[in-house]
Amino acid sequence: MADEFSGFYKKTVAERQAILKKHAGLSDDEEALLKKEGPLSLEEANRMLENVVGTHPLPIGIAPNFLVNGKEYAVPMVLEEPSVVAAASYAAKLAREGGGFQTSSTEPVMIGQIQLVGVKNPEDAAKKIISRKQGLISMANSQDAPLVKYGGGVKEIDCKVLDTPRGKMLIVYLHVDTRDAMGANAVNTMAETIAPTLEELSGGKVRLRIISNLATERLARAKATWKKDTIGADVVEGVLDAYEFAAADQYRCTTHNKGIMNGVDAVVLATGNDFRAIEAGAHSYAALGGRYKPLTKYYKNKDGDLVGEIELPMAVGLVGGATKTHPTAKIAVKILGVKSARELGEVIAAVGLAQNFAALRALSTEGIQRGHLELHAKNYAVMAGASGELIELIAANMIKEKKVNYTRASELLKELLEERNRKAASET
Repeated sequence: MADEFSGFYKKTVAERQAILKKHAGLSDDEEALLKKEGPLSLEEANRMLENVVGTHPLPIGIAPNFLVNGKEYAVPMVLEEPSVVAAASYAAKLAREGGGFQTSSTEPVMIGQIQLVGVKNPEDAAKKIISRKQGLISMANSQDAPLVKYGGGVKEIDCKVLDTPRGKMLIVYLHVDTRDAMGANAVNTMAETIAPTLEELSGGKVRLRIISNLATERLARAKATWKKDTIGADVVEGVLDAYEFAAADQYRCTTHNKGIMNGVDAVVLATGNDFRAIEAGAHSYAALGGRYKPLTKYYKNKDGDLVGEIELPMAVGLVGGATKTHPTAKIAVKILGVKSARELGEVIAAVGLAQNFAALRALSTEGIQRGHLELHAKNYAVMAGASGELIELIAANMIKEKKVNYTRASELLKELLEERNRKAASET
């Protein structure tokens, strides 16, 4: 394999595809799929990633019905799970009776960390660094004049001394307002810029100089009221019971928060943002107090209506990265019509809350499988080998029988094909 892939990164996309065809024994049809281009051309993909051999499309769905701070949104979502878009849209529709979603967010401040080791007296070094804070801020901000011009840049510097098995470490924190960018490149550059000066001031050695994805100073919040008369008193009680289950049990809480991220990640991915960073930050935030907790909370208001709230870190941007280079990400942002990273983050928070409500509503009433299986019926039909009108026929039969699985899809396909062959034979 080493010889086979030697200099792979230097090859053209076509040459890499040929190597893979031989290596994996790909058929001509499989090779053709790798060569197939969509909105993201192979040339564009090759600029975005190393060792590119093709693209991997996912469906883009639209969740309408979102009313956020009085503004209408049609929300683009990219993912492969059939029930998510429909669930989010339905939850948003039900929330409209209570005024939709009210959202807010904090300033877009990201945290950069610079690790210093081998510092003889970390506490004294920290004081020395803080005494030079203004000069360090100016030095860091000199690296990104446009960001500073628009009100961004380093706003604060502080220090923390950590006791570790490797000895004491001095960690310098940069608090950087990244405006409409996610900010990783800006923060990392600023951290690297002041690192040599920090070594001089502390007498230690710099190791890591990197952004943190736990964006505790960059939060998005959303709140919605689902009217008791709209969703039913039993649904109100069911969601409250489901929430308290998640609050008391980490096994359930993990899946509770995963359901939130079904919606969050789908919008983050659609807009070309870093869903891995959002995932890491959200789950870390859920455990910030030392115990893993739900990112949402639910309670009844004085009228007996269900109120849901969500708060989570939301480090998304509208400038830089795939948001400005991926063709369909640019379209998704245009469809949303958001004008700032904060607005984008608030809409995403609303989607996460809607997704969570929809899941808890289904789980606590008819069960999650009913909706899931109905939406998966067509997938099973395709997996069994059906095409054209047979997909719809098989899916409809499985749903009617309440037997939605691959085995039943295969049996129905066989029956329908045999029936079609018998008809063809009798006509001749």
